[in-house]
Amino acid sequence: MRKEFLFIFLAFVVTNTIKAQTKGNKVGYIDMEYILQNVPNYTEATIQLEQKAQKWKQEIEVKKIEIKKLTEALKAEKPLLTKELIEERESDIKFLENEILDYQQKRFGANGDLIHQKTALAKPIQDQVFTAVQDIAEAKKYDIIFDKSSDMSILFAAKRFDISDQVLRVINKTEKREKLTKKQLEAEEALAKKEDAIDENPVLSDRQKALEEKKAAREKLIADRKLALEQIKKENDAKRQQAVADREAKKSGTVSAPVKTEENKANTTSTNEAEAAAKKALEAARQKQIDDKAKATAERNKVIEDRKKALEEKRKKILEEREAIKKANEEKRLKTIEENDAAKKAKEEEKIKENTNPN
Repeated sequence: MRKEFLFIFLAFVVTNTIKAQTKGNKVGYIDMEYILQNVPNYTEATIQLEQKAQKWKQEIEVKKIEIKKLTEALKAEKPLLTKELIEERESDIKFLENEILDYQQKRFGANGDLIHQKTALAKPIQDQVFTAVQDIAEAKKYDIIFDKSSDMSILFAAKRFDISDQVLRVINKTEKREKLTKKQLEAEEALAKKEDAIDENPVLSDRQKALEEKKAAREKLIADRKLALEQIKKENDAKRQQAVADREAKKSGTVSAPVKTEENKANTTSTNEAEAAAKKALEAARQKQIDDKAKATAERNKVIEDRKKALEEKRKKILEEREAIKKANEEKRLKTIEENDAAKKAKEEEKIKENTNPN
């Protein structure tokens, strides 16, 4: 009995240990480039910096054209100039060329103005991103969050692990917080929680998208129906006004009863046509809703297929590169072996030669 109890206890301990070891970590990632592109302040500043860089490039081009003109002029006048003048002009041209190289390095080099200013622009946003990532990680118990746009080799990352939109919401919420009232802040918090829940669950995300599509189609259907009802109401108002006018005309004796009957018949026909048009508009709206849904499904399937194809091509390319490296290493190894064998053979031949020639 004691042995059975001990066996059950040990099995329980081992099972819990295995579960603890195999429990997966909660992982997420961000795309820093995507976040920076969707921060308005950074986008505007980047456009201004690009304009400044274009101005620097134009200055460099102007100086290059000037040097080209001086070089062509020297080439044309060289037969007429003395050696001292030629050397002086060549020295001036060399000085201008070095000046351009220094200017290019200053503006576009590894430690140039463009790199420094880009870093200065991105740093405040990156600090906000790091703060937002820490807040999200603590609030939602993430174990690992990495940057997809860094130098890490990522062959595949599921969209459900992407928290870039959550980080953007945190940054935008922080900027708007000072401008909102307490009630607006509560509404923003509730909306953020709902969006976060959708981001974390792909099923909820697809369901939310389907609901939004249905809502848009329903709103369009209601708008078409409202337009048709307004048309019918307009026709009925016109009919009512015509009836009042006919009644007044009959009292004055200017319109006969047969004429009124024909006009009533025409009004009835007009109303029936309006109702038929309204019904046709509703059918067209329903059909458009079905077509839009089918089109959205086809586009979504195409996006998925394109992603699969791109990933397959990338994987194939990586395998080819690895195979090429492996082949190059094998060829290098064989070449080294051949060289060693040749050297050894030459050494042996030299030794034999020395032994056969004692003098």
